Amino acid sequence: MQSLPVIVALGGVNPAGRISGHHAYRRLVIDALADRDADPTWESLAVLMGVDDSRDSEQRRWMTEHTLIRHIEHFDPQRINQNRRMRVSPVPGETIRFRMPRRDLPEQLPEGWQVESLDQRNVQVEIAVASNLFLPDTRRSRVTSAGQLPTGFDPGQSYQSRNHPRTLELSIWGASDTVRSLGIGWQTVRDAVRPDEIAVYAGSGMSQLDHNGYAGLMQSHLVGSRVTSKQLPLGLSQMPADFVNAYVIGSVGSTGANIGACATFLYNLRQGIDDIRSGRRRVVIVGSAEAPIQPEVIEGFRTMGALAEDDALAELDGQAGPIDNRRASRPFSDNCGFTLAEGSVYAVLFDDTLALELGANVLGSVGEVFVNADGFKKSISGPGVGNYVTVAKAMASARGILGKAGLARTFVQAHGTSTPQNRVTESSILDTLAGVFGLSDWPVAAVKAYVGHTLGPAAGDQLAATLGAFEFGVLPGITTIDHIADDVHCDHVLFPMKHLEFGKGNMDGALINSKGFGGNNGTALILAPHVTESMLGRRHGDAAIGAWRDRNSPVAENAAAYDASMRRALQDAIYHFGQGVIDGAELDISAGAIRVPGFEREIDLDMSHPFPDMTE
Repeated sequence: MQSLPVIVALGGVNPAGRISGHHAYRRLVIDALADRDADPTWESLAVLMGVDDSRDSEQRRWMTEHTLIRHIEHFDPQRINQNRRMRVSPVPGETIRFRMPRRDLPEQLPEGWQVESLDQRNVQVEIAVASNLFLPDTRRSRVTSAGQLPTGFDPGQSYQSRNHPRTLELSIWGASDTVRSLGIGWQTVRDAVRPDEIAVYAGSGMSQLDHNGYAGLMQSHLVGSRVTSKQLPLGLSQMPADFVNAYVIGSVGSTGANIGACATFLYNLRQGIDDIRSGRRRVVIVGSAEAPIQPEVIEGFRTMGALAEDDALAELDGQAGPIDNRRASRPFSDNCGFTLAEGSVYAVLFDDTLALELGANVLGSVGEVFVNADGFKKSISGPGVGNYVTVAKAMASARGILGKAGLARTFVQAHGTSTPQNRVTESSILDTLAGVFGLSDWPVAAVKAYVGHTLGPAAGDQLAATLGAFEFGVLPGITTIDHIADDVHCDHVLFPMKHLEFGKGNMDGALINSKGFGGNNGTALILAPHVTESMLGRRHGDAAIGAWRDRNSPVAENAAAYDASMRRALQDAIYHFGQGVIDGAELDISAGAIRVPGFEREIDLDMSHPFPDMTE
């Protein structure tokens, strides 16, 4: 009998705002919510963005304009610094002469330089031959749209984040938000399980590419600066998991980063649920963080032909004037590329027994995550057959768990990147398989229309929108489009261009689909809270469910209290730097167990032979 991985907390931040409390989801459908549901999200955004009055109509308009996809604010896309190479030659019969500080002389003088000392600090350089120079210059970005965190919010201000890449700042903040939204003190969680029954699986699909990470490392000598001692280690792609272990929860359990390009979140989720289902772990934190809004990263994707360029967007709209940055991402319509975004999404999963024992909130559960490659490929970035396999297996799993009628009460969170290739291939996969499984008008959402493509955490954004839809009964429509492209397959699927209100409790599950460069395909089956609770009841009985409800009451109150406090003022992120450090000499080690200070239970060393039938 396998344990059911129950989602007991979800948090972080993306261009729609704080994820815990379903606020990022609510921002997507805020025009479809009653005031009692919308007002708390306006309050949450106001605190994030430094707005005084969340009820003021002008300030709400400003918050609306400075969330989701919009014109790039992280840097001036009209003036991106660069160096331009220039070859200069002296006028015939003359030389080029200039003065410069002695300390700025290169270690190896260029050919043809003659240097004369003027004083202790300065020299005169005379050049009689042609030379190459680099001059400061600027260029205009052809891409001016991005999904950015709400304006005014800086995760690095919530703790002592000296020299941390932005991705790791997002990881600390996102994991802190998730752990606090659990409604159960983390020490209580630690006391309930063995130290090695906790795991963290998280990563960034592209590593840390700003100045404090690999960008600074690789550029340092070219721009005349020095490599720091932190740029290399902090740039590693597994650092989001390492930072959560070392500074947020102090875990000595399993850890790792499963990197699958844009499917990275689902790769980590798969490892987490495999651990829970096998019984190896009872608590797993999975997640991803990414901060790719850098001029170099944007230019790299642009030269691949992957991003929505301003000129192409203007051509789609038949206009020559300024583009509508808000509508840069147009999944399944006439489109021209995806829109980069930043974000951080983390989830806490318990096994079903622990969830009941601790009275945890049940946001849903993970039925399965399927991962398959594409086989032989013509292009490393081109789609292949692997996603047919993952979607088909997820649908078959849903049919096996929910029945055929339950499968019909599901929806899809599509990868939906907004590229011409994706709109054809992904719609073909979903439409073909919907027909095979006997579905009609199968609803398909595409949240990248709102938040853009956060790369590693992208499926986490889809999960946040899924759990929110379960709670509020509204599926975000693809509101940035006004028609479905002619080459999109839609005989058996429905691409709603307006919010689809289905009512709480009327959807039993959802498929989250994710595709990544290199043939990384992942599809997850997420089960709704009411289905999860029904499954828990069948396994554990009515008495256990009644006891869980009693224990859940204070947990739900604690989670609500945290949410309310974050709508009044932002709390500092959890950051235990140098606190509770354990030395090896402090461990109590015997042949049968290891006791770790700070943990209630011991690590069991009484291990049986895993292959008894293979030995005498």
